[in-house]
Amino acid sequence: MPAPAEDLTTTERNDIYPGIDPTSHYKDQTYKGKVVFITGANRGIGEATALFYARAGATVSLAARDASLLEAVKAQILKENPSAQVATFATDVKSVEQVQAAIEGTVAKFGKLDVVFANAGVADRWIEPFTATDPNTWWSSMEINLRGVYNVAHFALPHLDKTNGYFVATSSKLGVYRQPFTSSYAVAKHALIRLIEFIAIEHPQVKAYAIHPGLIKTGATDANPGMWDCPDTPELPAGTLLRLTSGKEDWLAGGYVSSNWDFDEVTEKYKEKIIELGGVVSRLTVPQ
Repeated sequence: MPAPAEDLTTTERNDIYPGIDPTSHYKDQTYKGKVVFITGANRGIGEATALFYARAGATVSLAARDASLLEAVKAQILKENPSAQVATFATDVKSVEQVQAAIEGTVAKFGKLDVVFANAGVADRWIEPFTATDPNTWWSSMEINLRGVYNVAHFALPHLDKTNGYFVATSSKLGVYRQPFTSSYAVAKHALIRLIEFIAIEHPQVKAYAIHPGLIKTGATDANPGMWDCPDTPELPAGTLLRLTSGKEDWLAGGYVSSNWDFDEVTEKYKEKIIELGGVVSRLTVPQ
C-alpha cells in the first residue's frame, strides 16, 4: 500500500460507518427526482451503487456488457420497489457508438442526467514487466480503463452541465503510487485522475471525482489471486458516492478521493488546506 506521503491520514474505513450510513438518504429519499447513470452496473461495486441510489429514490440507468446480469440487477431493484424507474443498456464502454446510445437513450427516456458513475474497468495479470506482456493485452486494459471513462465523459458532460451534476469515475490507489508489473492498469488510473482534473477546469459546473473504491473482490483481484487481502465491501464505495454527490462534499471535487478515508475526519483535518491548494490533485514534488 502507498506510503503515508501519498495518502491522507484518517481512520481506515472498510465498510459502512456513520459518516456514510445511507439510512437517512433512504428515509428522506434524498435522490428522488434525480437521474443516475452507472457503467459496470452488472455486479460488485456498480450493482451495490445502483441499489443504494435506487433505495434513496433515484431513477437509475444501468450499463454493462452483460445484458442478462443487468436485468438481474434491475429485477432486484424492482423487487424492493416495484415503482422504481430503471433502464438498462447493453454497452461496451470501448465503443463510442454504444456509449453514446446508452447516454442519449437515458436522456430521451428520463429527460436529464444528474449523476454519472463511470465504473466499468478491467485488469490483466500483474506478474511480469510490461515488455514481457502482449502489447495488445496492455493496450486493451488501457482502452477499457481510460478510453471507456473518456467516452462516458464525452457524451455525459454536456447533460451534466445543464443540471450542475456530478461525474464520478472509478480510479485506484494504483493511480497514485507505483507497484511493479501493474503499469497497464496503474497508468490508466493515473491518467483518469488527470482527466477528472481537466473536467473540473473545463466543466466547472460539474463536480467531478476520481474515487478509489477500496480493496474489494472484483475482476482485478480475481485476475491476481493472493496479491492482496480484500477487506472492503462494495457497500463502502456505494455509501461514499451517496455522500459525495449529495452536495456535502462539493469543496472536495476536482481530483482524487478514497473510499477508505473517514470523510468526517477529512473535513475536520484537511478541508481548509485542500480548498487552499485547489483539491487533491496530481502535482510534481520538487526537492527543496
